[in-house]
Order: sequence, then C-alpha cells, then structure tokens
Amino acid sequence: MFALVLAAVSVGLSNFAAAVAIGVSGVDTRTRLRVGIVFGVFEVGMPIVGLALGNSLSHQLGHSARWLGGGLLIAAGLYGLVSGLRRVEDEPTAPTGLPTGRLILTGAALSIDNLVIGFALGAYHVSVVVAALVIGLISVALSLVGLELGSRIGARTGDLAEVIGSVVLMLVGAAIAAGLF
Repeated sequence: MFALVLAAVSVGLSNFAAAVAIGVSGVDTRTRLRVGIVFGVFEVGMPIVGLALGNSLSHQLGHSARWLGGGLLIAAGLYGLVSGLRRVEDEPTAPTGLPTGRLILTGAALSIDNLVIGFALGAYHVSVVVAALVIGLISVALSLVGLELGSRIGARTGDLAEVIGSVVLMLVGAAIAAGLF
C-alpha cells in the first residue's frame, strides 16, 4: 500500500504541475470542474488498463515482472525529468486559455505514466479498484490544489513540481525493482 501511495503522489505531482500552469491564467468554478473531471477520468482509467496488462503478463513473466515494472517506472520518471528540466530552462509563458481539446490531450498525456504504474503494480498483484481509486483521488486532489496555487504563484513552480514528481517516480521504480515494496 505504501508503494501505491508513493506512486499516486508521484504521478499526481505531474497533474499538480500542469494544473499550476493552467491556474496561472486564472481559474473559476467551471475550470476547476473541467480539470477535475478530465484529469480524474484519465488518472483512474489508465491504471486500470495498466493493472489489467500487469496482472495478465506477470504470470508469464514471473519474477522478472518486478524488474520490468520498476524499469518502466524509472524510464517514465527519466522522461518526465528531462521534459521538466527542458521547460524550466526554456522559461515557458503562461497559457492564455484552455480549450476542451487541449485539456483532454493534456489529461491523456499526463496519464501515460499511470499506464506504466498500473502495469508495475499489477505485476505486484495490487487490487485494480483500490489502486485506481487511490491514484485517481490523489491526482485529482493535487490537480485542484495546483489550480489554486497556480493562480497565485506562477508557471515556474509547475515545472519544478514535475521535476520533483519525476524523481519520486524513479525512486519508486527503483524500490519496486529492488523488491522493497
């Protein structure tokens, strides 16, 4: 359960980062609701897909599933770290609006790591329902906090939060691969 919460927080931080960037342009009740629904649907759905794949493949892969799942988490964390550091260096500007199509694409892109986490946790035999709910709830809560924070302190914090989330994701991957969770 500890690995699940750490993984949920690490992927939730990427949603937090995106929500901070969205919040910079201002948020209202409608924006909060749209972000919460879209991010929530993807954050709950992708781990279910990943968990289903992880459970079915883990029987065939045996003990190597732990290594594969941990490696995938580390790879997803490295990708997030590199993209987060690039954004910090480029000093992005705040978005000027949030069309629904862009919000859906953002939600889908942010949830790719949840597919990997779902696979890793599926290989570790975690309940699909519990994992999806924990990941979804933590991610949506961090997204809503990010919207509020973003409206107050700016886009740069969002990029730093993504970097932190990526590092945590790599640490969780390493712990799973090492058999600590």
